[in-house]
Amino acid sequence: MIIFPSEIKTSQLHAYLLGSIAPRPICFASTIDKDGQSNLSPFSFFNVFGSKPPILIFSPARKVRDNTIKHTLENAFENGEVVINVVNYNIVQQMSLASCEYPKGTDEFVKAGFTKIASEKIRPFRVKESPVQLECKVMQIIETGKEGGAANLVICEVLCMHINDEILDANGQINPHKIDLVARMGGDYYCRASGDAIFEVAKPNTALGIGVDNLPVNIRTSTVLTGNNLGMLANCNTIPVVSSLFVDDRLRNIYRSFTHNEIGLKNELHHYAKELLDKGEVDSAWQVLLSC
Repeated sequence: MIIFPSEIKTSQLHAYLLGSIAPRPICFASTIDKDGQSNLSPFSFFNVFGSKPPILIFSPARKVRDNTIKHTLENAFENGEVVINVVNYNIVQQMSLASCEYPKGTDEFVKAGFTKIASEKIRPFRVKESPVQLECKVMQIIETGKEGGAANLVICEVLCMHINDEILDANGQINPHKIDLVARMGGDYYCRASGDAIFEVAKPNTALGIGVDNLPVNIRTSTVLTGNNLGMLANCNTIPVVSSLFVDDRLRNIYRSFTHNEIGLKNELHHYAKELLDKGEVDSAWQVLLSC
């Protein structure tokens, strides 16, 4: 499928974009209007863009259906302040309820059953049930168009950040399993970022990885190892040397079983290495592969 945005309906393009650019973090934005009335609404066009100064950007886009704008955007223009509350699994259903298109002046804190707590630096209230709340001033709003679906980039500077101590680990860092975040997918779908959904990928070292192009040919051209497997091996700074200290009964059994079958031996060794890599045991996988 090839899509040119100018050749399909905006609603169709919107669905393809949201289905493919996901998961997206959720900005649960609390604002007030010029009369001091609270508003609370979620937006998934959202992310962090800097830390000095700390910058968050979210977009209350013009509605594709009728080209109207959200009350959150009106309030951002009027008062220039917003609390961005993060959304975890414990509050996702209430957050969804707050996204209903209630008439202006309706307090979504009340409708969705959330608890208001006062902010330190700005007027909008924070959501007590949210594990992290960020008080922000609006620095700039960039309107990208006037038609339905156009973005309105609300650029915010964080003035104060509130973190629930219960989501911290022993080192005072946010534990991804404890915060239990949710993210937006396409349509009615969300995803939960905890449990088996969370995994680690080692960041590249300060010394450069050797790269897939420098892997031995028999490894680089393997029909068993995946791109992820090759990436793990290629993130090493050098190709290791075969270690006499690496003792492995399974490796010995493989060599006994395929003494006169070179192709079968390579295939079995690569399957074993893949199992090790899938468990994150890169050093052992290298030893298996280098024994070929």
